[in-house]
Amino acid sequence: MGLYLQGLAIGLAYVAPIGMQNLFVINAALTQPRRRLVPIALIVIFFDISLLLACFFGIGALVERFAWLQMIVLAAGGLVVCWIGAGLIREKPSMDHGVDMDIPLAKIAGKAFVVTWLNPQALIDGTLLYGSFRAGHPGADGTLLALGSATASCLWFSGVTLVISLFSARFNDRILRLINIVCGSVILVYGLRLILQFIRSI
Repeated sequence: MGLYLQGLAIGLAYVAPIGMQNLFVINAALTQPRRRLVPIALIVIFFDISLLLACFFGIGALVERFAWLQMIVLAAGGLVVCWIGAGLIREKPSMDHGVDMDIPLAKIAGKAFVVTWLNPQALIDGTLLYGSFRAGHPGADGTLLALGSATASCLWFSGVTLVISLFSARFNDRILRLINIVCGSVILVYGLRLILQFIRSI
């Protein structure tokens, strides 16, 4: 039980900082109808846990072993992150409930995949964190740590979705637009940094 709780604590510390996944969940909670929020939260949780397991079972070994793969991840990830950031800045969200926000779940799932699996920083951080889990706690001990972290992902993203949706009435179009600009700018700068890192590595 101690190892499970340790994994839970580390998992919360890993997902809590505002990153691309959190910005995606916050944006969805503010713009999507409440009936869509449970499926969206489940989609994000699925991709987050799948990345956790992939990192735990060694995806980072491939990135570390093949320099060309690391370069591809940096370049492609940087471009995708910039595209997401620019899209948020351009977007003009509305709190008008008469506007059709019934975006297909397949499209939302695609975006959730991008902010999780095509985020180089998530790949690197996840590899270092969960790779060390497995190295330091082989066998069942490591599994308990990973299970605790998976639980943290479920609790965090469902909690963020619930809290933001409950207080969404306090937001208006202007505040929502400002949030998009700030979040988009942060993501865009992050993407540019990844591209710069790629250029320096050439």
